[in-house]
Amino acid sequence: MKFEIHSIEETQNFAQKIARLCQGKTVLITLDGDLGAGKTTWTKAFGKALGVKNTINSPTFTILKSYKQADGKPLHHIDAYRLEGASQDLGFEDCFDEGITVIEWSHFIEDQLPEDHISIALEEGVDEDRTITLEATGKESQAILEGYHD
Repeated sequence: MKFEIHSIEETQNFAQKIARLCQGKTVLITLDGDLGAGKTTWTKAFGKALGVKNTINSPTFTILKSYKQADGKPLHHIDAYRLEGASQDLGFEDCFDEGITVIEWSHFIEDQLPEDHISIALEEGVDEDRTITLEATGKESQAILEGYHD
C-alpha cells in the first residue's frame, strides 16, 4: 500500500496507528528512507504510543537501544547504518523473538532479518511531504496490517 503524508503530525498519526496494531505482539518493523526522511521521528511517535517513557533517539553510534513498553515488553530500536558490509551474525535474533523491534537502514542487514515483517519505506518529498510504502511480508505481518486504513 502506498500513500502520501504532508506533515510531522501526519507522520506521528501514522506511527500511532501502527503502534495500536502491533501492541502486545512480537513483530519486526523495517523502516527505510534517506537521511532526514523521518525514520527517527516516526520511531519516537511509535514508542510513545506504546507507552515508552524514556526519550527515544537514534541509536546510530550504539546500534541498538532497548526501551520498555507500557506492558513491560521491550521495544528494540536498531540503526543498521554502520553495519553496511557486516557479514557475521550480530545476534539480533534475540530481539526478534521478544517484543517489538524497529530497524532503521534494514537493507544493510537484510540477510539477517526474518522473512515475515512489516516493511515501511519513507520517501522524502517537498517540505514535510512523504510518500509511504507499507508492506507485510508474511502471514503474521499481514494479519497485523489487516486492521490498517489510512
